[in-house]
Amino acid sequence: MSDSLGCVAVEKEMQKKRAAVRPMNERIAKLREESVRAEVRISDERARIITEFYRSGIAAGKSFPVQRAMAFKYLMEHVSLPVEDGQLIVGLRGTGPQEVPTYPEMCTHSMKDLEILNFRENMPYRVDDKTRELYEKEVIPAWKGNTLRDIIFDNLSSEWLEAYKAGIWTEFMEQRAPGHTAGGERIFKNGLLDIKEEIKKKMQELKPSDPEYYDKMEELKAMDIAADAMLIYAERYAEKLEKMAEEEEDFERRKELNEMAKICRRVPAHAPKTFWEALQHYWFVHVGVVYETNPWDSYNPGRLDQHLYPFYEKDVAEGKLTREKAKELLEAFWIKINNQPAVPKVGVTAEESFTYNDFTKINIGGLKEDGSDGVNEVSYLLLEVLDEIRTLQPNTAVLVSDKNPERFLVKALKVVGPGFGEPPFFNFDGAIVKMLRQGKKLEDARTAGVSGCVETGAFGKEAYILTGYFNLPKILEITLNNGIDPQSGKKLGIETGDPKGFDTFDELWDAFIKQVKHFLDIKMKGNDIIEALFAKYMPVPFLSLWTDDCVEKAKDYNAGGTRYNTQYIQMVGLGTVTYSLTTIKCHVFDKKTVSMDELLEALKQNFEEKYEMMRQIILNKTPRYGEDDDYTDEIAKKIVDKLVEIIEKYPPSPVRKASKRVYFLPTTAHVYFGKVTGATPDGRKAGFPVSEGVSPVQGSDKKGIAAVFRSVSKCDWDKTGGALLNQKLTPDLLEGEENLRKLAHLIKTFFNMGGHHVQFNVVSVELLREAQKRPKDFQDLMVRVAGYSDYFVNLPKGLQDEIIARTEHKEV
Repeated sequence: MSDSLGCVAVEKEMQKKRAAVRPMNERIAKLREESVRAEVRISDERARIITEFYRSGIAAGKSFPVQRAMAFKYLMEHVSLPVEDGQLIVGLRGTGPQEVPTYPEMCTHSMKDLEILNFRENMPYRVDDKTRELYEKEVIPAWKGNTLRDIIFDNLSSEWLEAYKAGIWTEFMEQRAPGHTAGGERIFKNGLLDIKEEIKKKMQELKPSDPEYYDKMEELKAMDIAADAMLIYAERYAEKLEKMAEEEEDFERRKELNEMAKICRRVPAHAPKTFWEALQHYWFVHVGVVYETNPWDSYNPGRLDQHLYPFYEKDVAEGKLTREKAKELLEAFWIKINNQPAVPKVGVTAEESFTYNDFTKINIGGLKEDGSDGVNEVSYLLLEVLDEIRTLQPNTAVLVSDKNPERFLVKALKVVGPGFGEPPFFNFDGAIVKMLRQGKKLEDARTAGVSGCVETGAFGKEAYILTGYFNLPKILEITLNNGIDPQSGKKLGIETGDPKGFDTFDELWDAFIKQVKHFLDIKMKGNDIIEALFAKYMPVPFLSLWTDDCVEKAKDYNAGGTRYNTQYIQMVGLGTVTYSLTTIKCHVFDKKTVSMDELLEALKQNFEEKYEMMRQIILNKTPRYGEDDDYTDEIAKKIVDKLVEIIEKYPPSPVRKASKRVYFLPTTAHVYFGKVTGATPDGRKAGFPVSEGVSPVQGSDKKGIAAVFRSVSKCDWDKTGGALLNQKLTPDLLEGEENLRKLAHLIKTFFNMGGHHVQFNVVSVELLREAQKRPKDFQDLMVRVAGYSDYFVNLPKGLQDEIIARTEHKEV
C-alpha cells in the first residue's frame, strides 16, 4: 500500500471511530465534553480535611473503627458539593470533574512524588502551588512514618522486600485499600434508616459474655456513625439544590433542581422507589465508599440491569418515565463515573496499573437469581449508552449465557465494531461454576458477576481481595540460574540445581515448581500480615453497611464480616513461560537442536550477534501456545493446574478466614515485569513486556482466532477466579450482520469449551503506528489494554509497542 493510500485508510478508520461518539442530546454532549476535556488534577481538599481531623485530637482514645467513622463523618460535613451544569445526578469524589483527592492516611506522597506526577509525560496529575505548599507544611509533617504504607513495609520480612524490589511480585495494597467489590441487591432494597435499625437491633442482641463483645460493639457504633455521615452529605446536597433552584432563571432547569433536591431528601435515607432515585441512591453509596478509602477498582454497581429493571418497568407502566428519559439519566450517570479518575499512584503501583481508569464496572446480561434469562430492556439501554457515550469510564462486562438471546450478543458486538475496546465478553455459565466450586450458594452464584478486569465474585456478599501480580517468567529466569537473579546478582531463590546438569525436562519442571512454591510461601505470609494490618488500622464501616452479613456479624468488611472471603493472587506471563518451557522441552531435550549450555549463554547475551540464528529457530520452529498444538498447550494446562493446586493448599487467612485463589490477568504489570526480566527462552529479548493475561506471546499466534480459542480452552479456568484473553481484529471483521453472527457463534463456542473471557481491539496496526508518529492528532484514539480501555497516546511507549505487536487477526 502506498503512503498516500495508507494515510487515507488511517484517516477513514479514525473518522469512523469519531463518528461513533453521539451523545443523545445537547445536555449530555456538553457534560461529556466537559468530562473528557478537563485536565486531571490533584485536589488537596480531602488531604487537608483528614489531616485537620486527626490533628484536632477529636478521636483520641477511640477505637480504630470509631476513629475511621468519625473521620468519614467529618469529611462528609466539610467536603465540597460540586454540581456540574446540567447534571441530573449529584455527588462527586473531589472538587470537580477530573479533580482527584488523595489519601494521606494510606499513602502520603512526597514532594518528589508530586513533582513526578505533575511533570511526567504520560498521564500526569497536575499539582498547583497551593497543594504543594499544603503538603510541604502540613500533610507530610503530619503523616510521615504514620501511614498504613509505612506500617506495612515495617512489618514485612527482608526476603519479601527483596523479592518485591526485584519485580518477582507487586503488592496491591501498599498504596490503595482493598476493593474489587460490587454492590448487590442490598443497596437497592435498603435505605440508611433501615440499616440503622438493623444496627440498633444487633447492638441489643450482643451479650457481654461474648469474648468479642467490645470489638463488635465498637464496629456497630462505627457503622452507625458512618450511616449518619452519608445522611448529612445528602441533606447538604438537598439544601444546596433548593438554593440553586431559587436562583435559577430557566423554568425547566428549576424544576429539575427541585426534583433533584426532593430525591436527595428521600435517598439514601430510604430505599429508592423510582428509576431516578435508584441511580442517585447508588451514586451516594458509591461516592461514600470511595471517599472513605481509595479502594482498588473503585466501587461497582454490579448487575445494574437487574437492579434497575424493576424501577424502570414500574415507572414506565405508571407513566412516570419514558425510555428516552431513562437513557438520558443513564448517560448522565455514565459521565459521573468518568469524572472520577483513579487516585494518583507512584512507583511500582503506578507500573502495575498505569492508567486514569479506576475500573468501575457495569455488568450487563447473565441470568436472574432463579436461573432464567437476565437480559431485559435496561440491558439494551445500557448497551446503547455505552455505544453513544464512549468514555474512558465506566468499564462494562457483557455476561453471556446459553439462555440469552442471540440478538443480545450481536448487539454487544455492534458496539465493539467502531473499536474502543468495549464491551468485553464473559462466560457467565462458567462464572456460576466457579462460584459453586468455591462453596457459594446457587442463588449467590447466579447474582455474581465480574469486577476489576475479569475477576468473578459474589456481588454484595464477598470480599474478594487481590494481593498483587506474580511474575512467572522471572521465576523461570531464577530457576535457570539456580536461585540467582541475574539482573541483580542476588540469591533470591533456593538452589534447585544447575540446569546444565539436567537430563530430562521433568527435572527442569520440578526445579521451576520448587522455585514457584518458595516464592509463593513468602508472598502468602506477607498477604496475611497485610490483611491483619488493614483489619486493625483501616476498617471501612461505610462499605460494611452495604455488604451482606457485616452488620449481622458486627464485623468489618476488612475483618471477615462479609458472607464470603477470598484472597487472590494474579498470575502474569502464562504465554511467555509456556512458550519458554516448550522451547526448552522441544529444542534442548526432545530434538536436541541446542544444548542447555548454548541456550543459557544466548539468554545471557540477549540473543545478540551469533545467537540471533538460534532465536530465529526458536521463533519459527517451536510449537506455539495459541495455535492449537497439544505439545505446548499441555504445558500451559499443567502450569495452570499446578498453580491452582499449590495456592489452594494454603490455609485460610488468620483474620478473614479467606480461602486462597488464583486469577490470570496483568493490567499493565506485564510491561513492568518485562522491564525487570532478562531474555527468555521463547526468543523474547530483555526488557520487552512479557505476555499478558492468558493470551499467547505477542505476535506468535498465526493460525487464527479459532486456534487461539482452542488452545486457551484446554486449560481448566473453572478452577480459577478469572482469566483475561486479549484478541486484536481488523476493523472489517465487525462489519455486516453475517460477520457479527459468525463472531457471536465463535464466542459462544469458546465459552462452551470452557473459556472465561475475551475482549477485542478493533484497530489496524497502521493507525496505531500513525498515532505514535502524530500523537497530537490522535488524542481521542482509545484501545483495549488489559481489562480496561485507555487513550493510546497516553500510554507509555513500551505499552504502545506491546499492543502493536499483538497478532492482528484478519479472518474469523
